[in-house]
Amino acid sequence: MNTANRIKPIAWSIALAGSLSAAQACAETESGQAGLEQVIVTGELRDTNQLDLPTSVTVLGEDAISARGAGNLDQLLGLAPNVNFAAGASRGRFIQIRGIGERSQFIDPVNPSVGLVIDGIDFTGLGLAASTLDMQQVEILRGPQGTAYGANALAGLVNMTSAAPTAEPMEKVSAEVAEYNGRTVSAVGSGALTDRLSIRLAARKQQSDGYIENDFLGRSDTNNIDESVLRGKLRYQASDDLQLDLTALHIDVDNGYDAFSLYNTRTTLSDQPGHDRQQTLAGSLVARWSGSELFTLESTLSAADSDTEYGYDEDWTYVGFHPWEYSSTDNYQRERDNLSADLRLLSTDASALFGGRTTWVAGAYFRDESEGLERKQSFTSQFDTQNSALYGQLRTALTETLALVTGLRLEKRTAEYADSLAVDSSNSENLWGGNVTLEYAYADDRLVYATVSRGYKAGGINGRIISASATNPAIGSDVFAFDTEHMLNYELGLKGAWLENRLQAQLAAFYQDRSDVQAKQSIFDPADFSFDDFLANAAGGATTGLEVELNYLATDSLRLFASAGWLDAEFVDFVSTSHVDARDDWNGIALAPVDLDGRDVAHAPNYQYFTGAEYAFTPSLLLRVEVEGKDSFYFSNSHDEKSIAYELLNARLTYRGNNWEASLWGRNLTDEDYYTRGFYFSNQFGNNPANGYAPEPYYQYGEPRVAGISGSYTF
Repeated sequence: MNTANRIKPIAWSIALAGSLSAAQACAETESGQAGLEQVIVTGELRDTNQLDLPTSVTVLGEDAISARGAGNLDQLLGLAPNVNFAAGASRGRFIQIRGIGERSQFIDPVNPSVGLVIDGIDFTGLGLAASTLDMQQVEILRGPQGTAYGANALAGLVNMTSAAPTAEPMEKVSAEVAEYNGRTVSAVGSGALTDRLSIRLAARKQQSDGYIENDFLGRSDTNNIDESVLRGKLRYQASDDLQLDLTALHIDVDNGYDAFSLYNTRTTLSDQPGHDRQQTLAGSLVARWSGSELFTLESTLSAADSDTEYGYDEDWTYVGFHPWEYSSTDNYQRERDNLSADLRLLSTDASALFGGRTTWVAGAYFRDESEGLERKQSFTSQFDTQNSALYGQLRTALTETLALVTGLRLEKRTAEYADSLAVDSSNSENLWGGNVTLEYAYADDRLVYATVSRGYKAGGINGRIISASATNPAIGSDVFAFDTEHMLNYELGLKGAWLENRLQAQLAAFYQDRSDVQAKQSIFDPADFSFDDFLANAAGGATTGLEVELNYLATDSLRLFASAGWLDAEFVDFVSTSHVDARDDWNGIALAPVDLDGRDVAHAPNYQYFTGAEYAFTPSLLLRVEVEGKDSFYFSNSHDEKSIAYELLNARLTYRGNNWEASLWGRNLTDEDYYTRGFYFSNQFGNNPANGYAPEPYYQYGEPRVAGISGSYTF
């Protein structure tokens, strides 16, 4: 494959300009010239204009979400540079930012690297919850969020905020039909109940047969989508100084999971296809009080109760397929409850320090989570964690154009684990993170920044490996536990607006130094001819990268946009005990260690880009064309199988009336095959009895060409 030819689209995307990280609509500048809307980021300690925020962040507004036709977060991640996801389920449930992030979860609990917050509710590790129903804004913050979020945001954070209740009455209904029996209906209503109380209700039902044909069962819906979401929001203006926002959320997901084929096609033979389910009831209360001259008080209290079930046909075939066959399924049921509280004080002009030159933020955070697992009614475990933290940030104006920002977070985490195999363990650790940033506003709406930030990811135990050690002599006590991972992030950035705010741009260059990298490993167990997975600390990791996002209003009728990321994420001094490829000779017992020093980490493509244009033929008729591309990447740290590099072409034609609109759209118009997950079954462990269980790779395909029609009517 010609890498140079693959990189050319990055240059095109940079030259083309524009980014969906900026707002999608035009606004008027103070000078009266048409320009791009200013975007406010809410996922940091203070609400801040995106172009004034000294960090790399992509912001996707409701117009971007609508233009993409995205029903879930995983359909938006390709718009952000250096952001990837792993499927292995009905959707991309696991996110990687700058090459860091989990790719799956089976028996052992996971300490996440990428946080997910929706309307103040912590959904970290629950990607199925990330519906875009009535979503006002999606923010993807890259780099460790060690000051604001701590242990669950080593790589970054995704913050999703739905639309707020309005005083003016509004009702909107939407519908969509698409290929593969896709159909979606949604409704939104908003308005005032009293002078001080407003309400907003939103509901969506989304269904699709999916893109898999199951020949054995004669069905085309074994990998289906069936998702219902209901959200209610109340805004109570209790007084001129106090605002209360209450959110209630119900999620009901009953998706199929039948994605892998012995012959790497979209045709499967499973007799017991799997499922990917989630039932969630969650809520949050956000309060903002500004009744003091010295500070503003912001608080968030949230709770979520989620039941998930993830199961699949392990052999991918049916009974009677082959004389050497095996037949097996696997199933994981989890009950997760979490409660979190965040209390934050923000300084006012009256309480600014050092002669009014230093603003401050001080806060306290608490999180309690309980996760119970039942696997195939033969194994159970309980994992309980508590996080409590104190944090603060100072911003000091050194001169009229130069400012110093310092932040610190002190966090205590305790964890308790117990399972049905008599493993009982607990640990407690003190963690800290923070940042030091220098900002230079060399002109209006233009910022240069340099930052050093520290993030962390809590350690833990390998409960399953402790149990397996009783029958596997290859397992030593040195792998029973793994240590905390730390990262130092060094970043230089430039962002601003030019050409009377017709051009908005962001550029970031970074280097990340990771220590005690948590990497999944495996030990072969000859007793039952299987692998025992565990987490171990690699010696280190080093990541270098660039991110650029541009948004250019070329004319009143033409907007161009682009984003691109380059990434070099490698292990440092890491010897894997479970790395396999077609050359490995296990002798039926174990694997030889493999030196992975300098090898790219999994799910870290060297480049990816997104670019396109919107052209208004008339004030009512709009055409949008976009191209999304991604380099190949390793699927796992334990084998050498890679995805393929690809480019996807999408288009959308929209007509807008006075109170209605209709769109004709298509995604992946060239019908390119690409992969979202992959496995390698090595010597003596293939999955196809018809070829003697020969070693070979298997892939889960991404979305094929899909076209559809959508429309909405606003009353």
